[in-house]
Amino acid sequence: VQLQASGGGLVQAGGSLRLSCAASGSIFSINEMGWYRQAPGKQRELVATITNGGSTDYADSVKGRFTISRDNAKNTVFLQMNSLKPDDTAVYYCRRGRGRTIATMTQIGSWGQGTLVTVSS
Repeated sequence: VQLQASGGGLVQAGGSLRLSCAASGSIFSINEMGWYRQAPGKQRELVATITNGGSTDYADSVKGRFTISRDNAKNTVFLQMNSLKPDDTAVYYCRRGRGRTIATMTQIGSWGQGTLVTVSS
Protein backbone atom coordinates (compact mmCIF):
# COMPACT_ATOMS: atom_id res chain seq x y z
CA VAL A 1 0.00 0.00 0.00
CA GLN A 2 1.36 3.40 -0.98
CA LEU A 3 0.25 6.58 0.78
CA GLN A 4 0.22 10.12 -0.56
CA ALA A 5 -0.66 13.06 1.66
CA SER A 6 -1.85 16.37 0.22
CA GLY A 7 -3.60 19.59 1.18
CA GLY A 8 -0.87 21.38 3.07
CA GLY A 9 0.02 25.01 2.61
CA LEU A 10 0.57 28.35 4.29
CA VAL A 11 -2.16 29.61 6.59
CA GLN A 12 -2.45 32.31 9.23
CA ALA A 13 -2.92 31.44 12.88
CA GLY A 14 -6.58 30.73 13.57
CA GLY A 15 -7.15 29.42 10.07
CA SER A 16 -8.08 25.96 8.80
CA LEU A 17 -6.76 23.33 6.43
CA ARG A 18 -8.01 19.93 5.37
CA LEU A 19 -5.42 17.28 4.63
CA SER A 20 -6.06 14.17 2.57
CA CYS A 21 -4.16 10.91 2.38
CA ALA A 22 -4.90 8.65 -0.55
CA ALA A 23 -3.94 5.00 -0.33
CA SER A 24 -3.42 2.54 -3.10
CA GLY A 25 -4.42 -1.05 -2.51
CA SER A 26 -7.57 -2.80 -1.39
CA ILE A 27 -6.48 -3.52 2.19
CA PHE A 28 -6.90 0.11 3.24
CA SER A 29 -10.40 -0.47 4.61
CA ILE A 30 -9.25 -3.04 7.16
CA ASN A 31 -6.45 -0.97 8.65
CA GLU A 32 -6.37 1.52 11.43
CA MET A 33 -4.81 4.76 10.22
CA GLY A 34 -2.84 7.49 11.90
CA TRP A 35 -1.84 11.06 11.09
CA TYR A 36 1.65 12.01 12.23
CA ARG A 37 3.60 15.23 12.07
CA GLN A 38 7.24 16.21 12.29
CA ALA A 39 8.18 19.76 13.13
CA PRO A 40 11.65 21.14 12.33
CA GLY A 41 14.18 19.75 14.78
CA LYS A 42 11.64 17.55 16.55
CA GLN A 43 10.71 13.89 16.53
CA ARG A 44 7.76 12.66 14.54
CA GLU A 45 4.62 12.46 16.68
CA LEU A 46 1.27 10.76 16.29
CA VAL A 47 -1.59 13.28 16.48
CA ALA A 48 -4.74 11.39 15.43
CA THR A 49 -5.91 7.82 14.91
CA ILE A 50 -8.97 6.21 13.36
CA THR A 51 -10.09 2.59 13.34
CA ASN A 52 -11.65 0.86 10.38
CA GLY A 53 -15.01 1.38 12.12
CA GLY A 54 -14.47 5.11 12.60
CA SER A 55 -13.46 5.33 16.28
CA THR A 56 -11.03 8.21 16.79
CA ASP A 57 -8.41 9.40 19.26
CA TYR A 58 -6.27 12.53 19.44
CA ALA A 59 -3.12 13.83 21.03
CA ASP A 60 -3.80 16.39 23.73
CA SER A 61 -2.07 19.07 21.65
CA VAL A 62 -4.72 18.87 18.91
CA LYS A 63 -7.80 17.64 20.76
CA GLY A 64 -10.81 19.83 20.05
CA ARG A 65 -9.17 21.43 17.01
CA PHE A 66 -8.40 18.53 14.65
CA THR A 67 -10.82 15.91 13.30
CA ILE A 68 -9.76 12.68 11.59
CA SER A 69 -12.15 10.87 9.25
CA ARG A 70 -12.01 8.30 6.49
CA ASP A 71 -13.80 7.28 3.33
CA ASN A 72 -13.13 3.58 2.80
CA ALA A 73 -14.82 3.58 -0.59
CA LYS A 74 -12.24 6.12 -1.79
CA ASN A 75 -9.30 4.67 0.18
CA THR A 76 -8.76 8.09 1.73
CA VAL A 77 -8.25 9.42 5.24
CA PHE A 78 -8.68 13.10 6.10
CA LEU A 79 -7.47 15.49 8.78
CA GLN A 80 -9.54 18.63 9.28
CA MET A 81 -7.42 21.16 11.16
CA ASN A 82 -9.10 24.21 12.70
CA SER A 83 -7.84 27.01 14.94
CA LEU A 84 -4.33 26.41 13.71
CA LYS A 85 -1.39 27.64 15.75
CA PRO A 86 2.24 28.32 14.76
CA ASP A 87 3.17 25.22 16.81
CA ASP A 88 1.20 23.12 14.30
CA THR A 89 3.80 23.91 11.64
CA ALA A 90 5.19 20.57 10.47
CA VAL A 91 5.27 18.02 7.70
CA TYR A 92 2.19 15.82 8.08
CA TYR A 93 2.14 12.13 7.16
CA CYS A 94 -0.38 9.33 7.31
CA ARG A 95 0.48 5.72 7.98
CA ARG A 96 -1.27 2.41 8.50
CA GLY A 97 -1.20 1.05 12.00
CA ARG A 98 -2.50 -1.38 14.58
CA GLY A 99 -4.16 -0.11 17.71
CA ARG A 100 -7.20 1.93 18.51
CA THR A 101 -5.70 4.88 20.37
CA ILE A 102 -2.79 7.31 20.41
CA ALA A 103 -1.23 5.27 23.22
CA THR A 104 -1.59 1.87 21.57
CA MET A 105 -1.07 2.43 17.86
CA THR A 106 1.96 0.75 16.30
CA GLN A 107 3.12 1.43 12.77
CA ILE A 108 2.87 -0.97 9.87
CA GLY A 109 3.92 -0.54 6.28
CA SER A 110 6.12 2.37 5.27
CA TRP A 111 6.05 6.15 5.25
CA GLY A 112 4.55 7.86 2.27
CA GLN A 113 5.14 11.37 1.06
CA GLY A 114 4.11 14.01 3.56
CA THR A 115 2.58 17.45 3.10
CA LEU A 116 3.95 20.65 4.62
CA VAL A 117 1.75 22.82 6.81
CA THR A 118 3.06 26.25 7.75
CA VAL A 119 1.13 28.42 10.19
CA SER A 120 2.16 32.05 10.40
CA SER A 121 1.60 34.18 13.48
